[in-house]
Amino acid sequence: MVSSTDESVHEVEVVDNVFIPLRDGQRVAARVWRPVGDVGPLPAIMEYIPYRKRDLTRGRDAVNHPWIAARGYVCVRVDLRGSGDSDGVLVDEYREQELQDAEDVIAWLAEQDWCDGNVGMMGISWGGFNSLQVAARQPPALKAIVSASATEDLYVDNMHYMGGCLLGDNLSEATVMLAFNSLPPDPQVVGDRWRDMWVERLQGSGLWLDTWLSHQRRDDYWRPASVSEDYTAIQCPVMAVGGWADGYTNAIFRLLEHLEVPCHGLIGPWGHKYPHLGVPGPAIGFLQELVRWWDHWLKGRDTGLDDEPVLRAWMQDSVPPRACYEERPGRWVGEDAWPSPHIGERAFRLTRASLAEGEQGEGSSDPLSLRSPLSVGMFAGKWASYAAVPDLPYDQREEDGGALVWESEPLTEPTEIFGLPRLDVAVSADQPVAQIAVRLSDVGPSGEATRITYGVLNLTHRDSSTEPEPLVPGQRYDVQVPLNGVAHSFPVGHRLRLSVSTSYWPLVWPAPKAAELTIHPADSVLRVPVRPPRPQDDERIAPFAEPDMAPDLETTTLEPSEHDWRVTRDLATDVSTLEIVNDQGAFRIEETGIVIRRSTTEWYSFRWDDVTSVRGETRTVRRIERDDWRTEVVTSTVLTCTEDDFIIRADLDAYELDDVRGHRRVHAESWDRTIPRDLV
Repeated sequence: MVSSTDESVHEVEVVDNVFIPLRDGQRVAARVWRPVGDVGPLPAIMEYIPYRKRDLTRGRDAVNHPWIAARGYVCVRVDLRGSGDSDGVLVDEYREQELQDAEDVIAWLAEQDWCDGNVGMMGISWGGFNSLQVAARQPPALKAIVSASATEDLYVDNMHYMGGCLLGDNLSEATVMLAFNSLPPDPQVVGDRWRDMWVERLQGSGLWLDTWLSHQRRDDYWRPASVSEDYTAIQCPVMAVGGWADGYTNAIFRLLEHLEVPCHGLIGPWGHKYPHLGVPGPAIGFLQELVRWWDHWLKGRDTGLDDEPVLRAWMQDSVPPRACYEERPGRWVGEDAWPSPHIGERAFRLTRASLAEGEQGEGSSDPLSLRSPLSVGMFAGKWASYAAVPDLPYDQREEDGGALVWESEPLTEPTEIFGLPRLDVAVSADQPVAQIAVRLSDVGPSGEATRITYGVLNLTHRDSSTEPEPLVPGQRYDVQVPLNGVAHSFPVGHRLRLSVSTSYWPLVWPAPKAAELTIHPADSVLRVPVRPPRPQDDERIAPFAEPDMAPDLETTTLEPSEHDWRVTRDLATDVSTLEIVNDQGAFRIEETGIVIRRSTTEWYSFRWDDVTSVRGETRTVRRIERDDWRTEVVTSTVLTCTEDDFIIRADLDAYELDDVRGHRRVHAESWDRTIPRDLV
């Protein structure tokens, strides 16, 4: 692996806030890190997100941007319009205003005397999304991007819908944004107008859950910012980064396949984290990788990128099932192209209860029918692991009790799979709306079952998510169910297990009525991408450097954090509940004196087998204070349903806190919404 040709490390100065003007007279707030001394104009690297540079991402920014800046870049962390200390109101994600503002910021950066006219864009999650979206708009100064934990298709792989099914994370993400959008700017930055800005946000941002639930199919709401509508629009190099425990990794395969510009993919074992902070480990020296990338594309230096595989991925070894891992053992593998000519497909046909190799075999098996209990999915973990709680899938044996299961013979040789498995299944249902959940597990000799990938499909979306069609009860359909991408090594003696259920709550919201599926095994095939071991992997993929970053932000813990994941079943009421506690405690940022208090609790419940009893509830508390400036925002959201509608009840309360007067309510708002179900 070739490092940067410029090994010098510069002292860095920080401009804590600068206001960048936009074309309509509004301003966005930015924090800037730049080398000091006679270094001349340098490329600028921009991260553009709504998560508050002043406080809530200050810790992450502190270890990332000074380190990159010290290697010869100007790093700029920008708060979106309506977030942090920026003007205006943020009313939704990835809308035209956001992307237009980004173009204005990039043009402003390129014009500064400390910038050489070349700009790069980077980000994880929201910042990874808009890096792709802004690149597709082709601002002249934008020369390369890094997109981590993001997708180019807002409907297919996002936190809202999966396979046409409503994700439980849709409620979770809406809760996060309701809390973020309700926080005030800092009076030390914006001055006396902070309260007016705060009230403007509180009154104007709205309930995003209402918006997202109003677009249950892939309509014109999702298309404008989906790069997948026209991959050729991106004309600058792309580094696409993700992790097997994350929810966005399938997009990396699509970007590698469809982009017509240089694209490099990197997939580790991580959840929704930058790879130098990645959990499960091993974490890698990702900031070093970023500098190599920027040196190559923004400074024209040979850093060895042209000699590396276009896709580097962590081939995960078999492990016992756990809800969290510190490390996932494995090794790095690489491919020079995607799809790879070195990866073949192995077919396993379904018999009565086993997976048999081959497309077809002698004899046939009778149809099998199933109506799963709603408890299947309570141990599924999160759609995207944030590594803050034990949110990975647990031992699948309990889940498999409510599923149809097919299992292979013990493997006689090590088998590695790499890519996107698929189940081709012949199926019928007794309801016009039904869903199918498919899991692939690694079963060890002791019987423990570790889920390695899964997929879900709303069967009304079998042909199209743009124009879904109800099922004809009793009619047989030949359906393809794609599973998420995976790289996994099965040892000798282990088995592949395919599990199929009719529900997967609370990862996805159940169908309007409990449906019975009938599977025709004789006409169903599991297709698995098998990659023969290649000794040259070790020769071609040099070891990644150990994580290196700038010093941590100095903080003082005032209240400890608490992270829990509890499943309870009340036998007296037949109510089962998953409770997720993400209480980050309270801490003080020493350089600003700001005290942050954050907690989120989520509850997902159901009663026996009543699909209309499912309920998602969230509560957040956010407190930001310093000296006599003290604010608090509390939100509560409840999502329930009938057979015909989704029902939202949400409350927002914002307070100024005073030792004498107590809580003075600044704003209160409640929402009651009924949204018709659209074949979901």
